[in-house]
Amino acid sequence: MGFSWPIRVYYEDTDAGGVVYHSNYLNFFERARTEWLADMGVEQTALLQQDIAFVVRSAKLDFLIPARFEQKLVVESVVSKLGKASVTFTQELKDSQGTVYCRGEIKVGCVRLSALKPCAIPTNIYSEFLRAS
Repeated sequence: MGFSWPIRVYYEDTDAGGVVYHSNYLNFFERARTEWLADMGVEQTALLQQDIAFVVRSAKLDFLIPARFEQKLVVESVVSKLGKASVTFTQELKDSQGTVYCRGEIKVGCVRLSALKPCAIPTNIYSEFLRAS
């Protein structure tokens, strides 16, 4: 179980050759995680008002096939490891045939924003991620 989010490759996502610029895969993965939270009913502005934020601790990407301008793809996200204050996602950018273009392992920490120190993932979010893992 996980979450899927559609992506359309825009011109602004690509380099002069029409290939997705490497750092934009991180943007695609970030958007999918944000939309997953929104799908859970969690808006990041509400978290910020509670002095809570999710920050990327580490990211490992494997670029398998270059994605190109105007492709319609999907980011599939699953929780691969869940801790009290962190969550590791495995995310893949795929086409409709299941071909994987990029795979990422992204570790995200939950922090008290005012101190930038780890804090427990809010219970409602933790429960949703636990159910998805």
